[in-house]
This record gives sequence, structure tokens and C-alpha cells, in this order.
Amino acid sequence: MKIKKRLCCSAITSPSVNTSAGITASVIGFFVLLSGYSAVVSAEVLETPAMQSALAPQSLLVDLDKAGNRIVAVGERGHIIYSDDQGQSWSQASVPVATLLTAVDFVDDRHGWAVGHGAVVLYSEDGGKSWQKQMDGTSANQMVVEQAEQRVALAEQALASATPDVVEDLEYALEDAQFALEDAIADAEVGPSNPLLDVWFKDQTTGFVIGAYGFFFKTIDGGKTWVNWGNKVENTDRFHLNGMTQISDGTLFIAGEAGYVFRSTDSGDSWETLESPYEGSLFGVSGNGLAGQVLVFGLRGNVFFSDDMGSTWSSIDSGAQQSLMSSAIGSGGKLMLVGNSGVMLLSADHGNSFKLKAREDRLAILAAGFLADEKLLLVGENGANIVSDLKF
Repeated sequence: MKIKKRLCCSAITSPSVNTSAGITASVIGFFVLLSGYSAVVSAEVLETPAMQSALAPQSLLVDLDKAGNRIVAVGERGHIIYSDDQGQSWSQASVPVATLLTAVDFVDDRHGWAVGHGAVVLYSEDGGKSWQKQMDGTSANQMVVEQAEQRVALAEQALASATPDVVEDLEYALEDAQFALEDAIADAEVGPSNPLLDVWFKDQTTGFVIGAYGFFFKTIDGGKTWVNWGNKVENTDRFHLNGMTQISDGTLFIAGEAGYVFRSTDSGDSWETLESPYEGSLFGVSGNGLAGQVLVFGLRGNVFFSDDMGSTWSSIDSGAQQSLMSSAIGSGGKLMLVGNSGVMLLSADHGNSFKLKAREDRLAILAAGFLADEKLLLVGENGANIVSDLKF
């Protein structure tokens, strides 16, 4: 089971991110919501290797996962660090980009993927020691444009040979395809502006990446090629897709902006839109180790629980007002949610109830993982930190 699932829809100010225009809502400190925000990334950071720095383990880290017994964490300026001793010491990986990285996912002790700003996708086949770029926003935008052009062409062909009883429906389909093409061309003209916010792989070949403004791609060859999967979800307003996970029974979920929750029971081939428990942004989605049970969480400490694969939801009183960004699943019913201002929600009953804690320094926690000997690893605004005194 993964060490946690997963991150936020918050964009994080860094030297590689332009935040001069379009920010509509701040969360806290230097975290800002992506609503109305375009994280335009220069071509330089997508072609410049991350600098080696002894301070990387103390710098902003956004996500983590396990590669076998190794822990791998990703963060600002293309930093990827890994530890083979439960977070006691860290080494820095060789990374070909210097942009902010937002999520990482390993399927075994060697094969993993990381994503980030500029729609970058990185791949490692040595347990996170070294990485290669598979995709970035330039190629992603071009892919979306080409597939949108194909969709328009097919719609035009269908309309040209249509019988009168289906003309109206096909005209609507063509209009929808043309709007999608216009959006794709506009994105391509702006540049690599849509951050990827999460990544999930089923195995060494099949995986998905999701992100801002409805970015959603699938690969069936380990990331060598990608297909735009955005039309598989009902997201015509292109809301941000923030978090993706698979619960213990194999069901996949995506949580996003405006309370959107999508579910797939066929390994991501098709998706259905669930009735949402909340109209605000959901930053994460998590299983709890039990079949059919799932939680979504986000703005202002909102947490919702379902024991029927998201068909119905109940609100959980978290006691928190801070935005919740990520989760970690432990053994014996332990579950942890973390977020802004150092908030930590601890559950010993699979997420049915939570105990509220907060770090004294109030620095944001963006990801967490359970270690051996009842210890926890927290990563966030001040890097990686081990905690051993939390009582569930």
C-alpha cells in the first residue's frame, strides 16, 4: 500500500512560478489556490537540471512515496531526495528539470514517476536515484491540440453524412469539439502553464496524471507516449483535478475543484461523476484500508466519509479550519490528514473520527508517511521531519 495519497490543488510560489496575475484566493503564507491562476513555467527550468544542494532536505517538499524500503520525496526547484534509513539521512537524486514537483508514485522498489509544474512528467527505473523527462507542457499542449483537431474532423464527417433525425445532436457535438479545440490552441499559445498535481500508476505500463484546468492523461507504455484522457470525465468547465487514488477494493477516485468527485470501477477506462458532498475545492482523496470506504477532504478542514464507494457521504467533524492537503494510511485503523498551519488530524478508527493536533511552528505539512516503530515522516514547508510522539 502506498505511503500516502496524495496532494493538494495549491500552487506554491517558487522562483520558477509566475504568480504576478490571476491569483484569486490565498490560503495561508505563500500557498495560493490555483483558481484563476496560471503557473507559467519558463522553458529554462524544463531544460535545466536541478542543482545539487545540501539544504534540499530542509527546503520545501510537497509529496513522498515508498520505493520498496526507500522513501522518496519531491519538492521545489526539481529537488528529489531519497532515504534508505527511514528518513534519518537523505541523498539527492539526479533530476533533469528545475521546476516545482508536486507528486510522486512508485509501483515497486525501482519504477516510479513524478510530476510537477510545466506539466512535467519524470520517470525513474533505479528507485529514485536518477530521473528522465517523459513529457512537459509543450508536448502535452500539442498533444491536446492534435487530438482536439481529430475530434473536430470526426464530428464534421459524421455531420456531413447524418440523417435528419440526428443532425441536431451532431451539430451540438461539433460545436462542443470546436470549443475544446479553441481552448487547446489558447493553452498552447500561452505555453507550458498547466501544472500536473498528481500521478497514479497501476503497474509498470499503465498510469495516469492529472492537474490544473482539467489536464488528464493516460499511458499504457510506461510513459513513453500519452493520450489525452480529459474527455473521459464530465468536466466541461475544466476544473482542477487535484488528487487521485485507488482504494483497497481497486476502485479509483479523483477529487477536484468545486467539489467534483469522479469514480472508476474499470481501472480508469471510464469515469462517472458522483454526487458531491461539498461545493468547495477538494484537495485530496484517500482510502482507509477497508474495501468500499473512501474519504475526501479540502478547504477549511472539510472531511467527508463514504462506506459505499462514494455513492453517499457523511460529514466528519474534523475540528480544523485549515485546508487539508494530504493523507497517510497506517496499520490497525490509523489514518492521518495533514495541511496548512501545521494541522494534523489523527484517527484510530479508519477515519470515522479524528483528533486534532498542530505543529508548534505552524508550518504547512503537505504529505506524511508512517515509518517503523510508530514514527511518522512529515514533509512540507521546512523539509522532511520525523515525529515520534503523536498519540492516536
